[in-house]
Amino acid sequence: MDKLRIIGGTPLRGEARVSGAKNAALPIMCAALLSEAPLELENVPRLMDVSTMAKLLAQMGVEVVATEGGRMTLGAGRLGEPVAPYEMVKTMRASVLVLGPLLARCGRARVSLPGGCAIGQRPVDQHVKGLEAMGAEIAIEHGYMDARAERLHGARIVMDLVTVTGTENLMMAAALAEGTTLLENAAREPEVVDLARCLAAMGAKIEGAGSDVIRIEGVGELEGAAHRVMPDRIETGTYLAAAAATGGRVRLTGAAPGTLEATLDKLREAGAAIEVGESTIELEMAGRPRAVGLRTAPYPGFATDMQAQFMALNAIAEGTSVITETIFENRFMHALELRRLGADITIQGNTAVVRGVERLQGATVMATDLRASASLVIAGLAAQGETLIERIYHLDRGYESLEKKLAGLGARIERVR
Repeated sequence: MDKLRIIGGTPLRGEARVSGAKNAALPIMCAALLSEAPLELENVPRLMDVSTMAKLLAQMGVEVVATEGGRMTLGAGRLGEPVAPYEMVKTMRASVLVLGPLLARCGRARVSLPGGCAIGQRPVDQHVKGLEAMGAEIAIEHGYMDARAERLHGARIVMDLVTVTGTENLMMAAALAEGTTLLENAAREPEVVDLARCLAAMGAKIEGAGSDVIRIEGVGELEGAAHRVMPDRIETGTYLAAAAATGGRVRLTGAAPGTLEATLDKLREAGAAIEVGESTIELEMAGRPRAVGLRTAPYPGFATDMQAQFMALNAIAEGTSVITETIFENRFMHALELRRLGADITIQGNTAVVRGVERLQGATVMATDLRASASLVIAGLAAQGETLIERIYHLDRGYESLEKKLAGLGARIERVR
C-alpha cells in the first residue's frame, strides 16, 4: 500500500494549476444518463472516484471515453440494466447520484444503499422523500433501493435539511419530469450551480440554482452538450492552507476565487496577504500564522471539507482557536493523528480547542478519510523532520497528482510504494 514521505520545514513557493472539481464532476457524469446524445466534458480530474464512477456508468451501458487533458465523452444511447451494485457504491457514496437520472430516463432503478462512512451517516432519506413526492414508488429491501415510476411529475419538495447530493439527485430527476418542480431549502453550493449549468446546456429549464429555492420545468427529452467542469475550490483551499502553514508564497491558476470567499477570509484573518484575479489567487504568509476560530456550515458558510486543513494550520498558529463542526458527527478523527505530530488539541463533542505550538515534530501517522489526509500532509510539510503518512488511497480519491504539485512548489515529498 502506498505511503507519502515528507521532510518538513520548507516553505512552499511557486505556481500550481488547480484541477477540475471532483464534487462537480461526479454528478455531471451522472447527468449523461438523462440523454441519448453524448455529453462532452472538459477539465475532468484524474481521480479514483472519477474512475469508479466511469466504471459504474460503463457497467450500465454508458460508453465512456477519457482522453488526455481532462476530456471525457459519455454516451448513454443504449442503456442496459439500471443497477448500481453494492460493490461499486460501497467505495464511493456519490454513486447514489445515479438514482434520480435512471428513474427519470428508464422508469426504474435499483441502487444499493451506501450505508455509513468514516465521517458520518449521510442518510439518503431526503432523496427518497423527494422522489416519492414526484410519484416514484420506492421499496428498500435487502440493502437496495428499488424505485419505479411510469413518469415522474413535478412537485413542491421542502427538504428537511440541506443536502448537496439530495439537491443534485432531485434536480436531475425533475429535469425530465412532467410539470414544474420546486426544491426548497436546496443546497447552494457552487457544484450544484455547475450541474445546473450543464443540465441547461442539455436543454433543461432550471432557475434559482445557487439560491435555496430551485425551480425546474420538466422537458420531454434532453440533448447532448459540451461542458467544462468548474475548478476544485477544496483543492484550491488546501494548497493555500499548506502555503500559509509553511510560511510560503504561492500563485494558483485556473481557480475560481468567488467560490471560496469564506476560506479566503479566514486565511486573511490568520495573517496571510492574498491577491485575487479573475482565475488566480496569490498568497504570501510572512511569519507565524495567527489562530482563527471557525464554525462549519452549508455554503456560503465555511466548508466542512476545509475544517481539517485549518485544524492543521491552527496547530502551529500563535494563540488558541475553537473549531466547531456542525455537518458531520465524526469529523475530528484527524485530531488524534495531529497529536502524534505534537499538536495540542482537545475534543469536546463537536468542538475542538486547538492551542498552537511553535513547531510540530515528524512522525508516522495514518489517514482516516479524504480531508483528514490533506490535514496530515499540511502538518507534515510544516513539521520538523520526517513524516510518513499511511493509507493515502484516501488522497487519490480527491486530489489529482498531489505530491507532484507540492513537489513543484518546493516540498520535499515522495510517494513510497
